Order: sequence, then structure tokens, then C-alpha cells
Amino acid sequence: MGYVESNLMTGEQIVARARLHWIIFFWPAAVALIALMMLTGGRDSAQAAPGGFIIAAIWGAVAFINLQTSEFAVTNKRVLMKVGWVRRHSIEVLLAKVEGIQVNQGILGRILGYGSIVVSGTGGAKDPFHRIAAPLDFRKTVQEQIEAKQVA
Repeated sequence: MGYVESNLMTGEQIVARARLHWIIFFWPAAVALIALMMLTGGRDSAQAAPGGFIIAAIWGAVAFINLQTSEFAVTNKRVLMKVGWVRRHSIEVLLAKVEGIQVNQGILGRILGYGSIVVSGTGGAKDPFHRIAAPLDFRKTVQEQIEAKQVA
């Protein structure tokens, strides 16, 4: 059972989920590719290649742990977001208290479909969560749930 499921209130149901984007694996993969290219180079570069593979493996493992320990959900009552395993960062905002949800995307983020989400709650709290897959869909779902709560 994940963080979201274990923190649901009575009568609360998950409407949508989001995940981190695969782009979190880009730099570990790039380092592994460079290390692979070093193997085909001269003797000195071939000796440095194992170090590159070790760095790529550690970096990739950290990215995988981040992927597995990050949860983003919209329920019929709240927006819940949590990242981290040892050092946890989370936000839970009731839909009635959400003042706005902002999406920040660079050019590459728009092309590949990832971005940062910033939830603004009453009281001035603004918490950014980075490299979220399909952030516009997540924002749309939050807005739809807020609208549904206001109509009901």
C-alpha cells in the first residue's frame, strides 16, 4: 500500500495519478553511453570506463528509487503529492483550499511531455514538484475536481 492509499480519508476515492517522467534517467544513461564509448577509445580511456559505469549505475539507482517513491494523485477531496524515501517532501491540499495549480515547462519539457507542477494553497504555500509526466493532464484533472466540488 502506497502513501496515497494509506492517507485516504473516509469516502475519499482516487480520481487520477501521475508519475515522474522517464527523463529522470537521461543523465545516468548519457554517462553510461560515454563510458561505453570510452571502452572503444585508447588504453587510458578504457581504464576509466569502469568508473563511468559505476557512476551511471549509482545515479540510475537513485533515479529509480525516486521514481518508485514518488506519488502524485488527485482524489475527490484533495491533491496529494509525495516525493522521497528517506527525506520525504509531501503536500496534501483540500480541493476547496487550492487557489491555483501552475505548470512550468521548458521547450524540451513541452516536446517530451514533462514539467513542474506548483500547487498554490490558501495561506501562500507554493510547493513545486519537478519532472512530472503529463503535467497539463494532472492540472486539468485537479481543475475538473474543483469544478465538480463547486457545482455539487
